[in-house]
Amino acid sequence: MHKMIVYFLLVIACVSNSIAHNGGNIEKRVVSWKSTELAKGIYMLEGKAGNPGANLGLLVGKDGVILIDNGLPKVIEMTMKTIGKIAGGDVSFVINTHGHLDHTGGNPAYAKKNVTIVAHDNTRKELQSNKEFNQIGLPNITFNDEITFYLNGQTVNAFYIQPAHTNNDVVIYFKDANIIHAGDMFFNKKFPFIDLDRGGDIDGFIAGQKKIIELINKDTKIIPGHGLLANKKDLQTAVNMLIDAKKRVKDLVDKGMSKEEVLTINPLATYEKWSWNHISTKKMTEILYRALTTKKEQTKN
Repeated sequence: MHKMIVYFLLVIACVSNSIAHNGGNIEKRVVSWKSTELAKGIYMLEGKAGNPGANLGLLVGKDGVILIDNGLPKVIEMTMKTIGKIAGGDVSFVINTHGHLDHTGGNPAYAKKNVTIVAHDNTRKELQSNKEFNQIGLPNITFNDEITFYLNGQTVNAFYIQPAHTNNDVVIYFKDANIIHAGDMFFNKKFPFIDLDRGGDIDGFIAGQKKIIELINKDTKIIPGHGLLANKKDLQTAVNMLIDAKKRVKDLVDKGMSKEEVLTINPLATYEKWSWNHISTKKMTEILYRALTTKKEQTKN
């Protein structure tokens, strides 16, 4: 027993010493990106270790380096180094798919390097209202409906989705390469987060996903905001799940059940495998219940 205690204390001492030598910050030591080239000069970056942020898109060529989203601020130095190794040069401009920090956390660092940041009008407004966001990182080019770039031999169309995940979602379509960066309009094989406090809308989310489906074909590669590289079938599966999940909760709401009663029944139990560290079946049920009851009250008024 004495030997076991001594061994345990030695392990703690080694771990403490390791943390001390890394400036007390484990995140920077272990968090990393994995890159996959989807077509010539077009890459998907996803978290390999730890949580560097949402999935990124990257377009590299003679016209410059275009980065879609940029991850969390705590690991921006690592993100910049990773992208530099892939691109062989500095980022020319950034496109934000929306205003959440796991997509825009690197904005201030890129702004300090005079990188142009492009986003929807509402994304700029969202970030302006965020007291925790360094305002130097605000997008300096915004658009309302859509904008198209002709760069590196690609036609890149960024278009706005009416209130869905938030009220400022943008999807990026590489038309020539048949690749979509869906931002958080798509959580592959995961429950989606619908941010009701920032203009999110359940019906808008479903409509937005259907709009993407209408644009693509079975060969389209989709970079989701979260989750693995996907295709049209994966996106259709996600839409079907959400439509059914909404119906399951709505049926109980229409019976006049309280949130606690609905949670007790657990109407989304069949979708347990869609749970992840941010959105469980309970959390998804709460989001749907709030969205549906809010709309019901608005209809009354």
